[in-house]
Amino acid sequence: MKFDIEYIEKLSKIIADTGLTEISLEDGEQAITIRKEIVVAPQAVATAPIAQPSAATVASTAETPKVETKKGTPVVSPMVGTFYSAPSPDAEPFVSVGKSINKGDKVCIIEAMKLMNEIESEVTGKVVEICVQDGQPVEFGQVLMYIEE
Repeated sequence: MKFDIEYIEKLSKIIADTGLTEISLEDGEQAITIRKEIVVAPQAVATAPIAQPSAATVASTAETPKVETKKGTPVVSPMVGTFYSAPSPDAEPFVSVGKSINKGDKVCIIEAMKLMNEIESEVTGKVVEICVQDGQPVEFGQVLMYIEE
């Protein structure tokens, strides 16, 4: 097989049109790797100038109920792929809300390019929220679940 420009352009189009990020081929003495670089843009955080609160502001904030924020350590996807909560369709999920887990326990599988990647917990605690559905596509850095230590 000869890696001519038309063949390379076809491979590039496959990467552009699909979720693939890399294609590698070898044929005897020839080898080619085509990669799509994924750039994750940092999000800007706006900061407001600090002002001294007035008595009216202090009174109004005292009456406002606090909004509860998510607690726990987020488990994020290390790659783009498909989220699976169990090792097979008929098996029990690795974790469920309220389940206690240890550091190193498997919490899910991310399938990427037909490879099943087992994701392990980096903390010991209790699962407080699972943020994605079984079989749902996930992005790099997307929060999969929260674990309260």
